[in-house]
Parts: sequence; C-alpha cells; structure tokens
Amino acid sequence: MKLIYLFFVFLVSLGCKNKEVSNSEVIQLEDKREIFVDHYLIDKLENASIQLHHPNDEGIVMYFDKPWEGVFCTYSTVINDNGLYRAYYRGGLSVDNEPYSNEEFTCYAESKDGIHWYKPDLGLYEINGTLENNVVLANEAPVHHNFSPFLDENPNALPDQKFKALGGTIREKIGLIPYTSPDGIHWKKLTDGGVIKEGAFDSQNVSFWSESEQCYVCYFRTFSNGYRTVSRATSTDFINWSEPVEMTYGDTPPEHLYTQQTSPYFRAPHIYVAIGGRFMPGRQVLTKEQAEELNVNPGYFKDCSDAFFMTSRGGNEYDRTFMEAFIRPGIGLDNWVSRSNYPALNVVQTGPEEMSIYVNQDYAQPTAHLRRYSMRLDGFTSVSAPYSGGEMITKPFSFTGNQLEINYSTSAAGEIRVEIQDEKGVPLSGYTLEDSQEIIGNEISRIVHWNHTKDLTELRGKTVRLRISMKDADLYSIRFKN
Repeated sequence: MKLIYLFFVFLVSLGCKNKEVSNSEVIQLEDKREIFVDHYLIDKLENASIQLHHPNDEGIVMYFDKPWEGVFCTYSTVINDNGLYRAYYRGGLSVDNEPYSNEEFTCYAESKDGIHWYKPDLGLYEINGTLENNVVLANEAPVHHNFSPFLDENPNALPDQKFKALGGTIREKIGLIPYTSPDGIHWKKLTDGGVIKEGAFDSQNVSFWSESEQCYVCYFRTFSNGYRTVSRATSTDFINWSEPVEMTYGDTPPEHLYTQQTSPYFRAPHIYVAIGGRFMPGRQVLTKEQAEELNVNPGYFKDCSDAFFMTSRGGNEYDRTFMEAFIRPGIGLDNWVSRSNYPALNVVQTGPEEMSIYVNQDYAQPTAHLRRYSMRLDGFTSVSAPYSGGEMITKPFSFTGNQLEINYSTSAAGEIRVEIQDEKGVPLSGYTLEDSQEIIGNEISRIVHWNHTKDLTELRGKTVRLRISMKDADLYSIRFKN
C-alpha cells in the first residue's frame, strides 16, 4: 500500500508545472505582465534599485461589532467575485469561549466596491437565539477556526464547486478538511476527513488553483527549528495531495511567519504575492497598566506584529528581497498588541488605477476591525532611479505580443527611454535609446514608441533584452501585449 501511495504522490507532482528557469535559459515572457518584485527578469542595475512601496491607509471599513463576532475576529479573506466583493472571517469567540470549538463561526460580509461593506442576514444558522446573522458556517468545529475559501479559477471546476475552502487543525489528527460551494454562501464538506494531515495548521492555511502550475496549491503552517514556518502541498483534484514540502526563504534570517496569505497576483497570476503577519513573540511594547486602559485581553499584549511582503513563482521557494515591514503598526498603543496587523488573504482591484489590501487590527480589543490600504496597480515595488539617472538591463527573453506596455511614473524633470537589444546586448536598429521616445508622466498603461512606431511584430519570438534608461523615475511593470 505504501508503494501505491508513493506512486500516486509522484503522479500528483507531475501534474504541477513548475515554471522556474535557470539564468542560462531564455525567459519566455509570452504576453504576461512582469512586476519587479524580484530579480527574475533583471540582469543588471546601474545606479538603480528595486524599491518596496508602502500602501496608503484608507481607514476602517468594518468593525467586528456583532454579538456573535467578538474581539478575536481574524483570518480574513477578501474575494472579488466579478465585482461583488466577499469577505470571510472567524468570529464567535469572547473572552470565556473555547477556541477550536463550536463557539467559533465563519462570518461573512459583502461590498459592491470593496470600500463600503454590509453584513447580510443570511438565516442559515441560529446564533444567540436568532437566525438574523451573517454566519455562513457553524457547528463544524474546528473547521471554522481558520476556514479559508477561494474562487476556483480551474476551467474544469464543476459549477456547484465554484468556491472551495480548507479548514481544520491538527487536533485529534483531523487535518485540513475540504469544502465546496456553488455561491460562496452555502457550504458542504467534500470529504468527511482531512485531506492534508501533516502540519500544524494553527493559522490561516490558504489554497488556490494555480494557472501557471496547473494544479491546486496549499500553503500551511508548520514549525521548523522553533519558528513558525510554511510548507506547501499540491493536488490535481483538491482531494489527493502530495507530501508536504517545506518552503525556503533564500539567505535570510528566520522569523515567525504567523500568516503568509500566499495568492496569485490578479494582474500577473504566475507571480504569487505573500502579504502576511510577522510575529515577534515576547517583544512587548505595552505595560500592564496601558493594556488595562485599552481593555486588551490580558493574554494578548506581550508581543507585537507587522505585515511583511514576499513572493514566489511556484515550487517551494519564497523570495524575501525585502525584509523591511510592508505595513508598519500605526500610531497608538492599540496597534502594538499580539496578533494584530494581520493582512487578509488576497489583493483586489477597487478602482481603475487602484488595488486594495485589508488588515485585521486592534486584535483582542473591543475596537477590533478590518482596515483598508490602497496602492496603485502593480505598485508593490518598482525599479527606481534617482535624478542623476540610472538604468536596468534585462536577461535574455522572448515575447509573443506586438506592443510594449509600461506602468511608470516620473517627476516633471524625469524621463524613461527604452532600448531593445539582441541577446548579446547589441542595440537593434530602429530600437535604440536615440530612437526611443522620451517618456514623461505617470500612467498605469503607456505604449512605448520608437521613431513614431510601436509595432514589435517583427521581433516576436526572437531573443532580446531591454535596456531601460531612467531619470527620477519608477517602473512598476512591463508587458508585451497584443
């Protein structure tokens, strides 16, 4: 039986297509958008660097103020379902409740713009003597402790399984139990038992359909050398999963990653962004008296947390180019308590030029809430050059589009120029820096021209490089589009 199981795991692993390439290979960009969150496309930077940008605080969008929600609401997920925004989060725990029990629930809210939220009365479960509540899952402990849904982008997904989710813990060796739903409201178990059992799971364990790897992927809590870490498993059917593989983080110091929130970036789904909660156990800011004044639960003020940013392109490797906080705790002692500042799963578009990130704050306090932060599209990072000027040269690649689109900003005195070279770095006639238009402005989408031409049809499929000259400018993304 063990040999049969190992053979099955091998077959599952074959179903996932890892897109990683070595430095000696030509990168196949096709028509995919590239954001500069790592050095995947970058060969050289001269007087330029990759900069991490920080979101803008747009304020509170939802208080967890219903009697069945409570101060320990957390593990939020936000899904953009074709313009209907859905939020899921854990509720139900008060100071005296028992975690991992049926005193926890999965709560739900909706929005038409991702900014203004309401909690519908769903009438699915009687909570506190009433059916007028926003609970979508109850009485199935310990699943709702960390129930984490996603909109299944698998083109072969069944219509009644449009949404999928995993939830559960290691207690009683249950593991992660799969659920499905046709509408994101009515959920049912896909199997009676857990489908991933080798892990710790006492966090938000996230899953999704990977377009680039052509399989389901799950990232979940494990422990390694005393640190809260992440492992991943893959599946072609959401039921049978590969053996867990521990994630790596490059040459970076270990940290407690309490949540990781790995998900495909919606404008470049081959790149997974992980905007999670970094936990600093024992790093205490508040005194006991200050905690009492804020009415913080006594067990939740002796640590602090912030939000980090890392990425992956599949496989078991995270890229932690940036060790600095992505979102620092805000002004006020209420932001410096244990397990606060945990980002919700997913980044969603909330305007023509804007995307939003949501963060659980004021954890274990009567003021517990969900807060929105905004950024420009693709604006996690950029290749940035100062007033004195700089440039980036890419690795060799090929593309399938016929126009080069860039997302960029310059100062009034700044500029960007683009040169296309052959794979050895020789400028191509008609596409040199001298032929390039001087690009000035601040746009999400700008088509690059050379001597009044923008058509790159003759270069499709050929191996080329880009040399991008910049002055007081930021380049957020590029794409060879049709």
